[in-house]
Amino acid sequence: MVTHVPAEAHGDERGALLAFIAEQRGGIRRALLGLTDEQASSRPSASELSLAGLLKHVAEVEQGWIARAKGEEPAVHRDESNWHECFRLVGDETVESALAYYEEVAAETESFIRAVPSLDDTFLLAKTSWNPKDEWLSMRWLCLHLIRETARHAGHADIIRESLDGATAFELVAKEQGSSWG
Repeated sequence: MVTHVPAEAHGDERGALLAFIAEQRGGIRRALLGLTDEQASSRPSASELSLAGLLKHVAEVEQGWIARAKGEEPAVHRDESNWHECFRLVGDETVESALAYYEEVAAETESFIRAVPSLDDTFLLAKTSWNPKDEWLSMRWLCLHLIRETARHAGHADIIRESLDGATAFELVAKEQGSSWG
């Protein structure tokens, strides 16, 4: 027997895609639980990545993709001259301000994807230094790409956090929920 599942329960395709994006954002956010800006900006592995840098990067990337889908320019223009700033806090940026920005970006993504008439609607991704040709991409592709991009970096965040203090993703989920793992 098939029953009606309300959209709020993520039974529709948009809801499911947005829920998967939100789930991966949660992995990034949780990796920062209880850390100072100094800890979040440290690089405890052979990689140049830090948790604060990953947070800033995923927020900028998501905002940029949604802006492009709307036919707008990204809020931050990155090229060879400032690409390195995409992965670290600069100036007066803090983890708190980056988290607040990420929440704004998430709300904009949710609002935009909910408002587009169809996930089959397309937008032009113009040729750039990182995109070799003009491409028409669907809103569905965009959602799947955001899931892929965020999940990749959430995995990096898991490794960085565990390298910092041994906290695992399962422990951080439990901590966020006010309980303990194990």
